[in-house]
Amino acid sequence: MKRARDTDFLLELPLQVDWSQERQVRAHLEAARCLYNALLDEAMKRLRGMRNDPAWAQACAIPRSKKQERAQAFSTLRKKYRFSEYEMHEYTKQARVSWIADHIDSTMAQTLATRAYQAANRVCVGKAKRVRFRSKGRGIDSVEGKRNDTGMHFVLDPNAGDGGFLIWNAEVIPAIIDWLDPVVQHGMRHRMKYVRLVRRKASSPQAQGTDKDGNRYYVQLVLEGRAFVKPRHEEVGKDIIGLDIGPSTLAMVPREGKADLVTFCEEVAPDTRKKRRLQRKMDRQRRANNPENYDEKGRVKKGRLRWKESKRYKATRRQHANTERKLAAHRKSLHGNLAHRIAQIGTTITLEKTSFKAWQKQYGRSIGLRAPGVFIVHLTRIVAKTGGTLYEVPASSTKLSQYCHQCRQYHKKPLSQRWHKCPCSFGPVQRDLYSAFLLAYLEPEQTIPSVNQHVWEGAEPRLRAVMEDLQQRANEGQHLPRSMGVVARRKSGAARARARRLESPAYPRQELVSPSGEIGNGG
Repeated sequence: MKRARDTDFLLELPLQVDWSQERQVRAHLEAARCLYNALLDEAMKRLRGMRNDPAWAQACAIPRSKKQERAQAFSTLRKKYRFSEYEMHEYTKQARVSWIADHIDSTMAQTLATRAYQAANRVCVGKAKRVRFRSKGRGIDSVEGKRNDTGMHFVLDPNAGDGGFLIWNAEVIPAIIDWLDPVVQHGMRHRMKYVRLVRRKASSPQAQGTDKDGNRYYVQLVLEGRAFVKPRHEEVGKDIIGLDIGPSTLAMVPREGKADLVTFCEEVAPDTRKKRRLQRKMDRQRRANNPENYDEKGRVKKGRLRWKESKRYKATRRQHANTERKLAAHRKSLHGNLAHRIAQIGTTITLEKTSFKAWQKQYGRSIGLRAPGVFIVHLTRIVAKTGGTLYEVPASSTKLSQYCHQCRQYHKKPLSQRWHKCPCSFGPVQRDLYSAFLLAYLEPEQTIPSVNQHVWEGAEPRLRAVMEDLQQRANEGQHLPRSMGVVARRKSGAARARARRLESPAYPRQELVSPSGEIGNGG
């Protein structure tokens, strides 16, 4: 279960960095990269020593049922090899040599130590296979402090027309503040906890405010309180909603309102041909600039290689990155619109906990285009902002896609079967919509939804209306994902150039019953 966490929010402001300040900022970020690599290397040394200890194998052999004993064994090992966030903070005192100390203060070094420890700890607990050291081409693009009264901090200067400045060592970098923006006005009324400097690639290296490498700089103010809510988003619903997440679809069924089955980011339509042409062009340019890095069969040689990058190659890479950036921005906007639409219906939401990493292996292209995991993060943030609650229930224990509320039995069916039809004569009903309906009536800490026949009779017409609308759209020629289970019905006499496909199951036709008990023809 994820509860509301609304104590912090961000306000991002662009910075005006001149050529002299840009040189110093790049030197600061380079020092941060070197320090981070040193901290990450030390963390991995301690992790390897801990794993090579025979006590590590003994701790792993302890059954998971003995949680307290197992945790105590691993805790002893962590203390012995000083593998903890606090110990990494202590190591920064000797890692900050003289030239790094001229660029990085103690509080910023501690935040870098925390990042290095978290990366190594993910390997320790099995959430990652390896860590990535930062090379010059993949440097540190964001640094932050811990307080706003020392080190890198942000100040407002009333004498400069309510201007703001980011102060980092000897650099005083002005920020662009639009005081007519209500978001800025709301943010400046809250206390600043700390600040973060962010470097991003610009769409064009000749754009105003960019450095020689085509970068722009921003300051993110971490403020205490609730984020600004636009007037059109102030009203939130009180309904309870069940969501069924798929690789490319989302089924939404509230207890009282209108149900829906939508496609994630349906408006996002990438130009795959243009993307492929850019990728092939970059490959040709890379091969022409580095012929010594390929063998006689055109394969990249093994080992550490030095790659030369021409200006034309950098321009092509920037064009490709700009296309992907616009696509991601459009997808993020559509995610936000869908999340706010759900919040206007209700902020008590129940969904199944999903491993999106596992989905990436099976539905890689769809996950990369629709990004359902990013949507869940966005929805969680919106729900927290409105004071709602988002429950995540384990799919292994609930198994709602296999459950039938009428016979109260589980019937396993393959993923290709998109309609639920139980041997007890219940159904057919679209699988995702039915799972979302059961989630809407699943109480916390329970595995079986509390659904009776009266509740289903009230919800069944709403689910039927959704599928009738989707069927009409499919008949009109609109493309819908196959996971919806909707197939366009062919007109009589139409030419059949392809193999015959099964039509979507139809809901049973309701017949009229007269008071005397005779059955009519329904119209």
